[in-house]
Amino acid sequence: MTVKEKANFAARFAAFFFQLHRRHRPTKQTKYFCPYCHNALYRWKFQPLVTIYKCGCDQCPAFLKAQDKLNRSEKYLQKRKLSQFKLRYQYREYHFQPSDIQHTAPDKPKIDLNRIYNSSDILGLVLAFHISCAITARKTAFVLRNIFKVSISYQTVLNYAEAAAYHCHLFNLHQKGPIDDFNAGDETYIKIMGKHRFVFFFISTQNLKITAYHLADSREVLPATIAINEAIRTAHPSQQLTMITDGNPSYGAAIHFINANRSPLSSLSHRKVIGLQNLDQESTDFRLYKQIIERLNRTYKSHVRPANGFNVRNGAVALTTLFVTHYNFLRPHMSLKYQVPIPLPELNSITTLQGKWTKILSMASRTTA
Repeated sequence: MTVKEKANFAARFAAFFFQLHRRHRPTKQTKYFCPYCHNALYRWKFQPLVTIYKCGCDQCPAFLKAQDKLNRSEKYLQKRKLSQFKLRYQYREYHFQPSDIQHTAPDKPKIDLNRIYNSSDILGLVLAFHISCAITARKTAFVLRNIFKVSISYQTVLNYAEAAAYHCHLFNLHQKGPIDDFNAGDETYIKIMGKHRFVFFFISTQNLKITAYHLADSREVLPATIAINEAIRTAHPSQQLTMITDGNPSYGAAIHFINANRSPLSSLSHRKVIGLQNLDQESTDFRLYKQIIERLNRTYKSHVRPANGFNVRNGAVALTTLFVTHYNFLRPHMSLKYQVPIPLPELNSITTLQGKWTKILSMASRTTA
C-alpha cells in the first residue's frame, strides 16, 4: 500500500477510530463496558473497598436521558457544579465478598454470670440503673451502696454489663422477628479512646423495633452493607422492602451490592431524604420516616452521653447491645399505646424492671448455650 493509499484509508475511517477519547477506547485491559452504548468504562475512583467505573461517552443513551430530565435551573447549575450531578452510567466493583459481612458482637466475657458473688436480683438492679435509667457505672455503684446497702464497685458494674451483653446480643438477633416494608437507617458517632467511631442503626417504621446495629470505624460501604444485611435478614423472601436513609453514598453502594446477590423480585428499593428542608418530592414523601431514625439517635445518645466516651471498643459494643435489648423489649412507646416494640409473653407477669432484666438474661443464656 502506497503512502497516498494509506492516507486515504486513514481519512476514510478516522471518524470510526477516533470518535472516543483515548481513555474510553477498548483495550486489552478493559474490564467493563457500558450496557447502553457498549463503550469501554474507565476507572473513575479507586477506594480500598470499591472501584468505580464510569462511562465517558457523550452520546450514551443513559447520559442523554438523564440530561433531558433536568430543568433549566438544574442545567445551568450542572455547568457550574458538575460533581453534584450523577448523570453518567457507573459500575461498582466491590473488593469484599458476602462472607466478609460480619456483624459487630461483644467479646466473650472474663466472668461467668452464674458464678458471680452477688445474686441475680442485684444483677438485675445493676442493669436497670446502668442501662434502662442511663446513669454511669460510678453512680450505679453509689446508689447500690448508699440506698440498697449493696457493696459493689463501678468496675464490677462494667464487668456485669459486658458479660450480660455477650448473652443479650444473640438474644436480640434471635428474637427480632419479621420486619416492616419500610425501614429507616442512619449512623451516629461516639468516641472511643478520643476518636470518632460510628454506630449504624436501622429501625422498622411501624413497630419501631431496632432491626440492626453495627459499630464501625468509618462510614464507608462495608459497614453500611453489614447493617442493611442484618436489617433484612428476617424479611420474607418475597417481601418488597424500602430502605430510607440520608444522602450518604455508602447506603446506595451497599444496596447495590446486596441487590446484586438477591433475586430481582426481592431487590431493595432506596429512598433518600436530603438535608433539613424538603427541596425535592422524595424528601417530602419520606421525611416522616427519617425523623423516626433521628429520634432513635437522640435516645441512643442520651444513654451513651453519661459515659463521656469509652476507653475500650468492647465497652461501646456492650453498651450499644444492652441499649438495643432495653429499647426493643423493655421500653414502652407512646406511639405503640405504651407497649414495647417486641413483646415477650414471659415478661407479662413480672412487674419490676430489674425482674424483667433477670428474666431476659435467663432466656438469653439458653440462647447462647
